[in-house]
Amino acid sequence: MPASGRHKGWYYQPAEGADRMALMFNGTEVLDFDANDIDIQQALTTLGITATGAISATGAISSSSASAGIGYATGAGATVTQTVSRATGVTINAISGAITTDTSSLAAAGEATFTVTNSSVAIGDVIVLSARSGQTAATSVPIVSAVAAGSFDITLTNLHASTADTGAMIINFAVIKAVSA
Repeated sequence: MPASGRHKGWYYQPAEGADRMALMFNGTEVLDFDANDIDIQQALTTLGITATGAISATGAISSSSASAGIGYATGAGATVTQTVSRATGVTINAISGAITTDTSSLAAAGEATFTVTNSSVAIGDVIVLSARSGQTAATSVPIVSAVAAGSFDITLTNLHASTADTGAMIINFAVIKAVSA
């Protein structure tokens, strides 16, 4: 639709096979949508977008915020506490969260592996871990040792040569959805 450089607002745009609504700003179409999709034609640097469905992009999605970053909103996470031993599996069906380990002793130079059952995890996903707090031997570290559909394994390793770790470690995790093809 031809418009003056001052044209602003919504307009109806009949198209082949689908009627569309479009938004003009200073004579430039910046957004249009129909029943099937939404197209953003220009970078809208001050626009906040909230969606209840999936958002996909053929270009990069990035954040230039020094503090906001890219991540999950409140409600996406969960917590669970391991019981019995550090080799006991846990179930936490969330895309991110925190796992508190049992306080059973992890010997110097020792390892313990446990399975995290999580319905959010697909076999191609990337699981990111960080030790939040709690371990008594500051050299105990968690790593992801396996990923499967519906679960992942965490191996705790006490890197200290002579001191056992008897603290309940809190491990933060996040699932990054990934594909192989």
